[in-house]
Parts: sequence; C-alpha cells; structure tokens
Amino acid sequence: MLTLARANYGPYGIDFPLGATGRFTNGVENLRNAQRLIGFQNFIPPFARARAPREVLRGVNFASGAAGIREETGNNLGDHASLSQQVTNFGNVVQVMLRYFRGDASLLNSYLGRCIFFSGMGSNDYLNNYFMSNFYTTSSDYTPKAFASVLLQDYANQLAVRNSHSSYPQFALSTKTSFQTSANNNTGNNSSRCNEKINDAVSMFNSGLKRLVQRFNGGTELPGAKFVYLDFYKSTSDLYRNSSQYGFEVIDKGCCGVGRNNGQITCLPLQQPCPDRRKYLFWDAFHPTELANVLLAQSSFSTQSFTYPINIQQLAMS
Repeated sequence: MLTLARANYGPYGIDFPLGATGRFTNGVENLRNAQRLIGFQNFIPPFARARAPREVLRGVNFASGAAGIREETGNNLGDHASLSQQVTNFGNVVQVMLRYFRGDASLLNSYLGRCIFFSGMGSNDYLNNYFMSNFYTTSSDYTPKAFASVLLQDYANQLAVRNSHSSYPQFALSTKTSFQTSANNNTGNNSSRCNEKINDAVSMFNSGLKRLVQRFNGGTELPGAKFVYLDFYKSTSDLYRNSSQYGFEVIDKGCCGVGRNNGQITCLPLQQPCPDRRKYLFWDAFHPTELANVLLAQSSFSTQSFTYPINIQQLAMS
C-alpha cells in the first residue's frame, strides 16, 4: 500500500526486540501487552503474512494504519484497509480455516466461538476525518453529536457483519478515541494543556460505545456473544492527570515527531528520539510510549473480566 501512515522504520521499534515492525510506538503496543496478560506467548502475525491454515489458527491481526469506521477516513494519508475491508479480510480467513476443519462449519464455529476479538476503532475518524476540515466535509455535514451517532451505527453494522462469518465469541471494544493533549493540540484553547474540543467530541462517541456494549450484551441482536468495554480514554486521562505517580515527567510533548511539541507530524525516518522514553507519556503526535501502553493494558486487564476457556488466539481489528 502507498501510504504515509507507516511505522516500519526507525525510530519506531527502537526498544522492541524485533525492531520496527509497523507498531506506532517505541516498543510494545497496548494490544500486545494485553495479549501477554491473557497468556499469548507469540506475536500475532499481520493479515498480509498469515495465509496457511495452521498460521491463522494462532490468530491474525487485521489492523491498518489510518483506518477508520468510515470508508473515507485516512484517505488524506494514502491507502489503507478500512473497517469494512478488515471485516472482508476476516471472512476470507474464515474460509481458509474452514479448509483446515475439512469443511465442518459447526466445528469451526465452535472454535471461533471461544476466541477473543479486540476492536479499537474511532480515533482516526476524528483525527483523520472530522477535525480535518481542509480535507473532509464531515464537520460541516454533522454536529459532533450527529457524527458520533453515525459512527456508532456504522460500527454496530460492521460488527454484525463480522458475526455473520462465525458463531458469537467474546469481544473487547475499546475507546480508542483517547485523551488528546497539547502535544497535538492545534484546535483547542492555547491556554489549556488539553484539546477540550476534540475531547468533548470523542466523549460522545465513547459514551455511545458503552451503551452499545450494554445493548449487545442485554439484547437479542448477537445472542451468545460477550462484549467488554475497555475505557482507554479514562485510563489515559488517569496517566495524564497523575503522571508523577507513574514516573512521567513530560506529558504534553512527543518523544519524537515534528512541529509544536513534536505533535503535528509523526516520527520521521531515522529521527533521533528523546533519550529516556520512560519519562514520556506520548511517543509521537498520537501514540503512547511503551511504558504508557504497559500501564494501559494492566489497567484494562485488572478492571475487566473475560470468560475462560479461550483459544490462545486473537483476531484483532484496530
């Protein structure tokens, strides 16, 4: 894909054993930390590299940089696989797995029904769509409340399509539209260290997402599925407001990047990052450092519950 939304070069991965692998942080990202806590031993391969049935049985990551719930989200950065394309890719993987199960759809559904699916969507729909009025018209087409409503409806529809490919497993839906500070504050009040305009808008989406989880768990739309709401917005806010307790000394500036507070463009290839990444809350303009990711995963895992047994597998869409 031809895209600017890449992290397959240094200094990304500077603290990761395998180097730069496309993760938007200096080390291990939040999802991988959560996998460790659940019990995953190996890294889950991306969709582009996992093809053989035995490979996909270990889990597949469908994530795509700059992807959003809306089809046009992220077009300003180039090619990407939107959520609908990720759902299609998942359907293709299910067909590959069906061959491994010798065409026994019932057995395959039983297997998929014991998996955990992580989906963290929404942030790009705001940062690379709604709040980019020079490229998109959504901010003039919708009020913040209406836009959140449209996003949630599209999200619910996509989750229903995904479930048509298999039986109903466990889902972890995260509020990936998380806390925006002055590191990437281009539209907020300059006297504030936080971008309240963005925070207020995404809070509407996050509140609606929580209600959507409650609706799915209490209704008949997706019977048998268990949804867990992961409030990354709240967790990130806690890291920001109580930064000294976690050892963070810099909370409004990226460890690397370009522009004011290193918060307008992500890390450039071979750019020299800050020497002590553990003191920084943000790695680049939009993503947490490895330490912040570790703390976010621990917070999510300690406050949520998953039903066992599960397959040591995760099919991730983010």
